[in-house]
Amino acid sequence: MTTIALVLATALLLYVVLHTRRVLTWIVIGAFFAVALGPVVDWVQRRVLGGRRRALATFLVFLVVVVLLAALIAAFAVPLVNEGTRFAGQLPGLIDDARAGRGPVGDLLERTHALQWVQNNQARISGFASGLTAPVAGALSGLASGIAGTLTVLVLAYLMVLEGPRVVEGTLNVLRPATAERVRRVGADCARSVTGYLSGNLLISVLCAGLTYVVLLVLGVPFAGLIALFVGIADLIPLVGATIGGATAVLAGFIHSVPAGITVLVFFVLYQQLENHLLQPVVFARTVKLDPLTVIVAILIGAELMGILGALLAIPVASIIQVILRDVWDHRRGELKDEPTVGEDRRPALAAK
Repeated sequence: MTTIALVLATALLLYVVLHTRRVLTWIVIGAFFAVALGPVVDWVQRRVLGGRRRALATFLVFLVVVVLLAALIAAFAVPLVNEGTRFAGQLPGLIDDARAGRGPVGDLLERTHALQWVQNNQARISGFASGLTAPVAGALSGLASGIAGTLTVLVLAYLMVLEGPRVVEGTLNVLRPATAERVRRVGADCARSVTGYLSGNLLISVLCAGLTYVVLLVLGVPFAGLIALFVGIADLIPLVGATIGGATAVLAGFIHSVPAGITVLVFFVLYQQLENHLLQPVVFARTVKLDPLTVIVAILIGAELMGILGALLAIPVASIIQVILRDVWDHRRGELKDEPTVGEDRRPALAAK
């Protein structure tokens, strides 16, 4: 009966996880944001508000975060709307020129015999266009889900930061004093790992965006700030982020001029080597205490399991696992030290006697 009960409980747990994986993903992301913003809220509460009014400190910090997110969205949306409006105004003239074979578009269509192909395949093109209704509806639905998920993550993170200390202390009070102290130390070390990873990754992305902006500005590429902002955001994704952003910048450079495209391409090839072999190993080794091999393996496993989200969360999760395993090792083979063991540069507790 015990075995049957365990099997049924496991099956029920898997069923619940499978059908609530989206909500669980939001909770995990909210927890990471809460851990990252927790020290900022503590600093505001301690230094600005004199150690009181945690609710006000939490509100102020999240207000700044929301304003920054709105500024990022506006930085992308405003140029896109302006360019879209200008393109919509020029579209009828472009279509007339294309039909008459005038202008660069018309000349290209004439040389490639594209107009003849369009005339011969009008029925196929019409069928393809009518079949785009379902993908467009799916894209709009995904956009709505993304907005709802973002708002949910912000609300969860806000409540976690606001009520987190009280919930943690209440949970630790249930445990024995020695166990509670051990959990408190390990949890604090895990939080430092997550905060260190986020701050280190953000530092690398800011550096990448700044260098990209300088290069594009010197070459005279239009929308240098917008492209650099996209490159910086894409660079938050480990390993492949800089490549995705770099491809966009290189394409913009070639659209502007061939020498500009070649220059941007050379810049990103050199920067990719600098980031992969110097910046990321140094920053992540100092913040999350992980060697480069562990970082790459963690990213590959996370990307295979959860895609881009898994790649983003892989390094802090691997750091948390490392902290817990080292604490278990210290607890089994030695005694707890004043500071939890983190990274390979620390001696194990058994050798510290």
